[in-house]
Amino acid sequence: MKKWAVALTSGMVMLSANAMAEEDTVHLYTWTEYVPEGLLDKFTEETGIKVEVSSLESNETMYAKLKIQGKDGGYDVIAPSNYFVSKMGREGMLLELDHSKLPVIKDLNPDWLDQAYDKGNKYSLPQLLGAPGIAFNTDDYQGSNFTSWSDLWKPEFKDSVQLLDDAREVFNIALLKLGQDPNTQDPEVIKAAYEELLKLRPNVLAFSSDNPANSFISGEVSVGQLWNGSVRIAKKEQAPVDMVFPKEGPVLWVDTLAIPANAKNPDGAHKLINYLLSAPVAEKLTLAIGYPTSNMKALDVLPKEITEDPAIYPPSEVLKTSHWQDDVGEAIELYEKYYQELKAAQ
Repeated sequence: MKKWAVALTSGMVMLSANAMAEEDTVHLYTWTEYVPEGLLDKFTEETGIKVEVSSLESNETMYAKLKIQGKDGGYDVIAPSNYFVSKMGREGMLLELDHSKLPVIKDLNPDWLDQAYDKGNKYSLPQLLGAPGIAFNTDDYQGSNFTSWSDLWKPEFKDSVQLLDDAREVFNIALLKLGQDPNTQDPEVIKAAYEELLKLRPNVLAFSSDNPANSFISGEVSVGQLWNGSVRIAKKEQAPVDMVFPKEGPVLWVDTLAIPANAKNPDGAHKLINYLLSAPVAEKLTLAIGYPTSNMKALDVLPKEITEDPAIYPPSEVLKTSHWQDDVGEAIELYEKYYQELKAAQ
C-alpha cells in the first residue's frame, strides 16, 4: 500500500509540476522581426510568465505545423496574416478570444476591426498593417513616374524590376492591372493574369521577400514592388528610396495575433496578446520595423517621420481604394503552380 501511495504521490507531483510549467510559459510563434531584442522582458517581469519564441517562416508552414500537431499543441500565440485567419477559423483551428481578457481592444484602430476575414474579431486581433506599392530610387525617378501597376510593364524597365517573392503579391498586381478581383478563384482569370505576368517577366531582375529593402539600399535595384515596412527600413539607412501606391490601390494584409485551438496556456496567451498590442510595446515595434501599428495611442506618440509618411502609413484616400487579401481556398494551388512557372520562365 505504501509503495502505491508513494508512486501515486510522485505521479501527482509530476503532473502538478508539468501543469505549473505550462502556466509559467507561453509559446509564441511569430515572424522573426516582430520580436526585437528586449521586447518581451517587461512581460515576464510583470507576469512571471516566460515566453519561448519560435520563428514563423510563412503562413503556409505555420498552417501545416498546426495541422500535424493536432490535439497535442505546441504554440499558445500565433501571428497569422488575415487571409489565413479566415481559413483557420473555418477549419476549427483557432480558439475563440475572450474579449473580457483583452482590454487593449478599446485602443485599437476601429477601421482595422470587424473586417470580413474575422467578423467581430472572434479569433484574432490586428497587430501590423502591410501595404505593397511601387518603390523607386529617388535619384533616378519621381513618384509621378508611377501612377499604375501597369508602369512596371514599360519596356524601359527591362531587367531592372524587383518583385516580392510571393505568389499572391505578384498575381495581385496583374489582376489589378486587368481590372480583376485580386481574390479571384476563377481558373480562367488566374490564367489570364499569368499570361499578363509572362509579358512582365523580361523586366524582372529578381524576386525577393527576404529583407527586400536590402537591394534598394545597396543600389542593386532602383524600381520594384516593396512593402511599406521595408521602405521604412531603407529610409532608416538613409537610402534614396520612396514609394507610391498605384491608382488601382494596394492589396492590404494585416498580421494578427490569435490563439490555436490546441493551446496549452490560453490564459497566458490572452495576457501576452494584450501586452503585445499595448501602446508602449506597439510603439517600440513600429519604431524597430516600420509597419503601422493597430494601437491608436501608440500612433499619437510615434514620430511624424513615420506616421505622416504616406509610403509607410497609407493615407485614408489610399485605404479607400485598397483591397484586403483574402483566402482563395483550393485555388491557391493554381496560383502557386503558375507562379513557379513564371519564375522559371526566361
